[in-house]
Amino acid sequence: MSLWSSINRLVFKRTSTFALAVASGTFFFERTFDVISQSIFENINRGKLWKDIKHKYEE
Repeated sequence: MSLWSSINRLVFKRTSTFALAVASGTFFFERTFDVISQSIFENINRGKLWKDIKHKYEE
């Protein structure tokens, strides 16, 4: 049995499993995108963020 046949039989055949696959895929994509975006933002703005300069202003 081919890979597509297996995926089709396990995921796409029933609406409930398809909806669950879409919801879980969306969740993991959103979480991964958020982590990568945050990492890029912090990398670009290193030294300008509060967590980097907080020691200068706290007593």
